[in-house]
Amino acid sequence: MTILTRLEQWKENGIISPEQHALLAGLARGEPFSLFLELNILLYAGILAFVAGLGWTVSTWSQQLGDVLVLTILSAMLAACFWYCFSRAPTWSAAEIPSPSLAFDYVLYLGALTWSVELAYLENRSHLLSGQWDLYLLATAGLFFFLAYRFDNRFVLSLALSSLAAWFGLTISHWPSHQDAAYRQYAILYSLIVGVAGAILQRRGVKSHFFGTYLNIAANVLFWALLSGVFNRRGYVVWFLALLAVCGASLVWGLARRQFSFVAYAAVYGYVGVSSILVRDIHSDTVVLSYFVISSVAMLVMLVQIARRFGREA
Repeated sequence: MTILTRLEQWKENGIISPEQHALLAGLARGEPFSLFLELNILLYAGILAFVAGLGWTVSTWSQQLGDVLVLTILSAMLAACFWYCFSRAPTWSAAEIPSPSLAFDYVLYLGALTWSVELAYLENRSHLLSGQWDLYLLATAGLFFFLAYRFDNRFVLSLALSSLAAWFGLTISHWPSHQDAAYRQYAILYSLIVGVAGAILQRRGVKSHFFGTYLNIAANVLFWALLSGVFNRRGYVVWFLALLAVCGASLVWGLARRQFSFVAYAAVYGYVGVSSILVRDIHSDTVVLSYFVISSVAMLVMLVQIARRFGREA
């Protein structure tokens, strides 16, 4: 039995979808296939690695290079990136618009990260705002939101939401007491603000395709906040019940909207929370290790089966 025959049987039996059959059959026949997604991820990772190396070089050799040269190089990179984006961007539209060129999104991402490096360098060298990093983070979040909506880029939107979350956290760190509880409460507040803001913008038709980014970040922050409460030795019951409720909501949303990521969130975060409750009073390393080996394998198998079902029904 040839591979093509077996693939045809799998398609007829519903094991694989017609789209999966077409892809696998093409691979079996030696036809070319697209690596766009993989290359896209590698290019974004390459830009991130380049900027990380740039930041290391600036921090290590700034004394030898001098402030003028460092700022000139960073400013030139920033100006070149933004000039390229503003000169080639199409007219703004509330709907989704395609990228004007293959390099456009990567140049924009490079410019956004270069801005962060230059801003950090300026504060470290000249202390313009006397170390008030929360103000820098708030300004950076505002700039990234503008760039994300002007140029329709979800990666820059993720940077904006991350900067806003960092501003929340850094602002709370200035408070004198009850920091753990404050972090948890404001993380929940942050997730609610982000989720509601994304929903309002979607309903108004302003970059509706950004809603998934808002919702994914809000969900992860909310899950982490609830888990931090579950990990407490006291008063964890309320947080555990809240975690179960949010896991249930995430599961329902994922199944109703055919979004596997939210099903995975419910399964993984729920598993971590339940495991924390089950093993916290067990003092045998062997029992704990056996539990995690068996349960994690079972969890992985379950997620694979759910992912396959999503793939068949897509």
